[in-house]
Amino acid sequence: MSPKQHKVKVGISVGDFNGIGPEIIMKALKDKNITDFFTPIIFASGKLFAYQKNIFKLNHNFNYILDPEDAQSGKLNMVNLWKDNVNVDLGKPTPESTKMAIDSLNAAADALQKGKIDVLVTAPINKDEMLKQGFRHTGHTGFLEEKADKKGLMFMVSDRLRVAVSTHHIPISQVSENISKEKLRKQIKLLNQVLIEDFCVEKPKIAVLGLNPHAGDGGALGKEEIEIIEPVINELSENGMMVFGPFPADSFFQPHKYTNFDAVLAMYHDQGLIPFKTIAYKYGVNFTAGLPFVRTSPDHGVAYDIAGQNIADETSFLEAIFAAIHIFRTRTEYQELSANRLKPQKIAIDHGVDEDVPVE
Repeated sequence: MSPKQHKVKVGISVGDFNGIGPEIIMKALKDKNITDFFTPIIFASGKLFAYQKNIFKLNHNFNYILDPEDAQSGKLNMVNLWKDNVNVDLGKPTPESTKMAIDSLNAAADALQKGKIDVLVTAPINKDEMLKQGFRHTGHTGFLEEKADKKGLMFMVSDRLRVAVSTHHIPISQVSENISKEKLRKQIKLLNQVLIEDFCVEKPKIAVLGLNPHAGDGGALGKEEIEIIEPVINELSENGMMVFGPFPADSFFQPHKYTNFDAVLAMYHDQGLIPFKTIAYKYGVNFTAGLPFVRTSPDHGVAYDIAGQNIADETSFLEAIFAAIHIFRTRTEYQELSANRLKPQKIAIDHGVDEDVPVE
């Protein structure tokens, strides 16, 4: 079966159920024809969703299962992790809602690693509350990096703009000390690889932002650009990569500038995410790039202020689902084409023929 024919199994973690997680999940799956495109598998509580679907006047019928391998095509599948009643207190985090967010994420990530689901789409979590409950990471990215035993890249994507960040959930006072030549070199190479393998960009053009105002102004406002960022850009450019910068962040995100590039590497969280969320608005998706599995999420948080009011917009969550499916299929197709390319090369080499040398 080709990647395009395979119906992707989309695992969904519930996030903090006192936020807008269950609402945007159910709204994203409300179209009865949605299961024609993928097989959803939610890791949650049947009783929780039965209660919340009444609040939002939604008429979902869930197929309750104990193992994601039992998911059925054409149905809204739910791995029922908790059979007890759930106390819902919309608009604020509770130990119960936080624990369920952690349990749901753990179960979904375990299924992802075992190949029981193809991709993972995560609903928003409350990072501070999860840390209080013993969660060891300041977000999904660090958690999944630990699972994969590999460093990834926080990559915000939309049809208009793609922005990766070199440092993400750390205090602004620690950004400079967390930027190095080695780290930037690895991140830019990884970003280049991700654009080729996951987004089918044949020769990526990558823009790198400076750390300081006006990209350091020749050293007057900081020397990170001169001492760290620019040397890495020059080195990679000399080795054939199309990397440009460092650009001043305050003037870069103008349509005639950023649209000339396939992706942007920002130095820290707000430098990249403020313009991204302004430009992409509700269509943005957070993709944890560079890992052996695919995980996406909407580009917004738990939104306690509107929880339970039936006004949460599911667009970003739906975009996250279809982005995950697209990335999974593109990556799978790339891997299959690469594998098939290697086979005739090996056969030719075994018979003493170099495919790159013309035969007269």
